[in-house]
Amino acid sequence: MRLDKIPQLKYIDSNNFFLLAGPCAIESEEMAMRIAEKVVEITDKLEIPYVFKGSFKKANRSRIDSFTGIGDEKALKILRKVSETFKIPTITDIHEVSDAAMAAEYVDILQIPAFLVRQTDLVVAAAKTGKTINLKKGQFMSPESMKHAVTKVTDCHNEQVMITDRGTMFGYQDMIVDFRGIPTMREFAPTVLDVTHSLQQPNQSSGVTGGRPEMIETIARAGVVNNVDGIFIETHFDPSTAKSDGANMLDLQYLEALLTRLVKIRKTINEF
Repeated sequence: MRLDKIPQLKYIDSNNFFLLAGPCAIESEEMAMRIAEKVVEITDKLEIPYVFKGSFKKANRSRIDSFTGIGDEKALKILRKVSETFKIPTITDIHEVSDAAMAAEYVDILQIPAFLVRQTDLVVAAAKTGKTINLKKGQFMSPESMKHAVTKVTDCHNEQVMITDRGTMFGYQDMIVDFRGIPTMREFAPTVLDVTHSLQQPNQSSGVTGGRPEMIETIARAGVVNNVDGIFIETHFDPSTAKSDGANMLDLQYLEALLTRLVKIRKTINEF
């Protein structure tokens, strides 16, 4: 994958990791614009290549009464407005074959959720759009097995593919990150560490996923030290009121300090 193939991605020669960051789901135009504006301000200061992340809908919910979105087209139009306003690329996840062409009209990167990364028809439909594809490693998959998911994309004559590790199931209600998987997956494609989803505590009896946001910096530091190409962080100005995945999000007020420290770590690692 070439970063210069992603429209409007800045600072690709900065030797920094790139950042995928934003809310879990698009809740409103106001919230998306507010988060994007702040993250753009931070990443411009630190010269971090930045892609705004937001799900236009959430399909893999535990409970039927969970928030799933504000409407597909409405949310996708907000993602387009974020891109046009701040001159940055955007990414969203898709869940059905029919989502691929629709979402590709609005965003620059299509993301395949971890639960769906073995779904051949979905991966192929995304690849055939010609957009950059982000394959999230299944919580149930080995790093080595992601080679086959990458091959599904490249066999569609699309070389714009990356892998994101979001942790591996540890028992029924916890996740762990096996950092041995990073160099393995980097042999197949640029590799991102999804810090916040790696700290989820799924399958709670309440039907609402828990999390350990106090460990965000620990996981992020370890990823940067181990040469991940990108960092994925879901962030919100008030995680306690977020309509999806608030339990493991980073409060937006802490993002600048965290990224500042991570950039310093990356600068040091680049010397080795």
